[in-house]
Amino acid sequence: MENNNQIQNEKIQLIEALVHKSLQIIGQPREQEIITRRFGLNGAKETLEQIGERLDITRERVRQLEKAALIRLKISAEKGEIEHLAEIEKVLIRHLAESGRISKTKNLVEKYLEKTPTEQDVSNLLFIAEISSKLVVVQENDKYFSAIANAEYGDERKIKSAIDEIVNIIKKNKSPMTLDELDSKLSYEHPSQIEAIASVSKNLASLNNLWGLEKWPSVNPKNIRDKIFVILGTKKEPMHFSEIAKEIRESDFSRKDVTTQAIHNELIKDKRFVLIGRGIYALDTWGFKRGTVADIITAVLKEAGEPLYRDEIVKRVLEKRKVKETTVLLNLQSKKEFKRVAKATYTLAELA
Repeated sequence: MENNNQIQNEKIQLIEALVHKSLQIIGQPREQEIITRRFGLNGAKETLEQIGERLDITRERVRQLEKAALIRLKISAEKGEIEHLAEIEKVLIRHLAESGRISKTKNLVEKYLEKTPTEQDVSNLLFIAEISSKLVVVQENDKYFSAIANAEYGDERKIKSAIDEIVNIIKKNKSPMTLDELDSKLSYEHPSQIEAIASVSKNLASLNNLWGLEKWPSVNPKNIRDKIFVILGTKKEPMHFSEIAKEIRESDFSRKDVTTQAIHNELIKDKRFVLIGRGIYALDTWGFKRGTVADIITAVLKEAGEPLYRDEIVKRVLEKRKVKETTVLLNLQSKKEFKRVAKATYTLAELA
């Protein structure tokens, strides 16, 4: 443990030394302050407006000075004048190669430092990636998470275009897709690259090896009902409410500590779920019918439009409800809405 802490501290010190050297290269105190505040190298990041007010210059002037300072740093980086940069680049590029050549910034920093990073750690590494010619930064906004990529992918615009392409393919498909299905429509060396790129999109989510839109409950269930829907959809068979509760508690869902009673209550309230037996539920899209056993028998006879033999009635009811054969037979024989018209043959009383 002590050795790990020492390695982590050495990496942090290396990064801090690189940042300090970069600020020295900038030279001009005002430009140093702009870069420091814009990248949060000594605290919280600040906007162009905030820095402009602090330095009594316009927002546009702050932007110009920031751009000039970054160009100077990138030229120095290309010439190998920034101490420790090549060393850090080499390790980051190796980690990116293991992660599909692109990674959310926080994940990459965590992998590099081998610990949960602080905001300062993230800010420092983002600054290093910004001045490196071998790395590309994807700026965070409403559509994308902050990310760092291998420059072989192209510039930020090209990377965002690649992310949008995946989003559009999934939108057009109108249902979640596996990485192999996405791979068949794209041209990457390996599906892991598609996964890495897709993970940068705030519009996408994944669950059980399926990728879909973030708003789709099937890949991003946000409440108990959606989690029930995912469990039933994954199992593809009717389940008792206690089994559903157990599956949710053992799942990879966030907030999965739910009670069996809460699961049962949600199953009762949501029309997507159909009670088909004692505590057993199915999805309504599977063809099961709501109502009592007598209601199902009535529906079966109406659909047939003619008397049916007892065994045929039982067969058709069991396709729609999970009950015992004796329950169906008892309803046939005891309910006044059904009439026997021949040996073991029944119809609706209203049609007899």
